[in-house]
Amino acid sequence: AQERQEQLQEREKFLKSRIQELRQRRDALREKVRQAVSELGNLGIASEPDPREVLEWKIQKCRELLRLFRLTGISGKLSPHGISLSLHTSFEGSLLDSFHLELQERGDSGRFWLCRHSVPPFIPLERLARELLPRNPRQFLGILCRHLNTFVGRREQLRKLQEEFPDSVQVLSQNSLCNFLSFRYRIPAESSGEFQEFRAQLRYRDPTGTRPDDVTAVTGDGVAVPEHSELLRRLPLHRALRQIHDTTAGTTTTG
Repeated sequence: AQERQEQLQEREKFLKSRIQELRQRRDALREKVRQAVSELGNLGIASEPDPREVLEWKIQKCRELLRLFRLTGISGKLSPHGISLSLHTSFEGSLLDSFHLELQERGDSGRFWLCRHSVPPFIPLERLARELLPRNPRQFLGILCRHLNTFVGRREQLRKLQEEFPDSVQVLSQNSLCNFLSFRYRIPAESSGEFQEFRAQLRYRDPTGTRPDDVTAVTGDGVAVPEHSELLRRLPLHRALRQIHDTTAGTTTTG
């Protein structure tokens, strides 16, 4: 058990380093996207331009913008009236759901408005579009991507938890946004090998956070288990319960 914990710690250290590296690359790509969007909104064309030249220029800028978006988890194509975008989500390196938007240009202003989408209704899409899309499309898409990745990441954690521990985890309560979860779980007792029952309740207050802000873990008799709460707060659900199992098994073996 000690060796496995050390391996997990080394793996966690490596992943944190990798995440930092990817975030730096992401920030650099987002800056390129910001510059491209800024240029798209400020045509800088001489008076009385040729309409065909304007159209060709705008199409070229849209294509450049789409190429940059593709590098940041967004792909798209030109539509008859604007841009069709696909926002791709992932968790722990696995690609998951894709959500779709169609943006149309409002006149010749270079600004876009939301036409159609497949975003779930509990994501604050309309508010984000109203507040950010006309003046800062890059920020709008960045924040929307974080909301979607957070939702899908929480949902995927629960799916993996139930998949890995089908006989020892029972969901008691959850909501569609996956920002509240209550479940019961069983762990083998240290001495007898019989199962001991626990309950956990997780609440996510940050709409773009994949780790819960409030965690309560108690025994079946209502006694707080702070070491379980800390693991559930710090690690993804399936990894937290796996470590709780491994720690208990290690204690049993050495005892």
